[in-house]
Amino acid sequence: MSENRTNAQADNPGFRHNWTREEIRRIYRQPLPDLLFSAQRLHREFHDPTRVQFCRLLSIKTGGCPEDCAYCPQSAHYSTAVARGGLLPIEEVTEFAGRARSEGATRFCMGAAWRQVQDGQDFENVLEMVRRVAQLGMEVCCSLGMLDEKQAERLAGAGLTAYNHNLDTSPEFYGQIITTRTYSDRLRTLAAVRKAGITVCCGGIVGLGESEEDRVGLLHQLSTMNPHPESVPINALVSVAGTPLGNQEPLDPLAFVRTIATARILMPASMVRLSAGRRALSREAVALCFVAGANSLFIGEKLLTTPNPQPEDDVAMLHALGLEPLPLR
Repeated sequence: MSENRTNAQADNPGFRHNWTREEIRRIYRQPLPDLLFSAQRLHREFHDPTRVQFCRLLSIKTGGCPEDCAYCPQSAHYSTAVARGGLLPIEEVTEFAGRARSEGATRFCMGAAWRQVQDGQDFENVLEMVRRVAQLGMEVCCSLGMLDEKQAERLAGAGLTAYNHNLDTSPEFYGQIITTRTYSDRLRTLAAVRKAGITVCCGGIVGLGESEEDRVGLLHQLSTMNPHPESVPINALVSVAGTPLGNQEPLDPLAFVRTIATARILMPASMVRLSAGRRALSREAVALCFVAGANSLFIGEKLLTTPNPQPEDDVAMLHALGLEPLPLR
């Protein structure tokens, strides 16, 4: 599926990679009905509007991260309820992936609280995890921090479908959220992933205290990549006690919807994924996200370490909306 979307971008001369911030600002600020109409029209051109891809995310190595991301309870810089642990056993991860597949997930994502990939036994084990999950016929995604070209090539050889490395926010606001890794560091990792032939999963977080202009800046960075990221996760901040953003004011849900709709218009063939923060949204707000062009969500009780809607609640919601899971291919 991801490969087909990459080909769709290559074959469609109408895709743009030269959006200006002013153009994106105008799209984002449209009257909401007009914005949703434009997004839904493009969504229907490139995707089945009745299908939603289920993804499952597992923390394969939790806590103790040396990065100082202000939103993250896994950072070693902050005192939170998250306990530090080592890399999970290969068999445990494989069994978890099998259960996710039986629950309807067609994409399995593995996240490790590392600053960067280090060669050694842990990385060898991750490569084996990738092989095992790929054998289940699922899309396989990893989020392991920074990596170099050789490591990206080894992940590609193991069967990795996608690599997640979010930009988080605009270049201008980035320094207020993280100081231990630069924006350029993130872009270099994405370049290594793309060079290895792995599809890119790259999005950001809204509700960090950023301005509307910062949301425009994030979308500008994503939509001027060539090709566009095949996967664009849009997260709403989950405020966690003990982190610098633990008392952040809740995000206006309509700002979240506007971000998704604008992403769909700018990157029509990409999978736009509802990621963290769904528990803070009403069912009606989530419905608007699907109207805005979202076509993927993460299932399961938690995402890495933060809570997620209960599976039965997701089933009931999708049934009420007349949506169905994307089948395994």
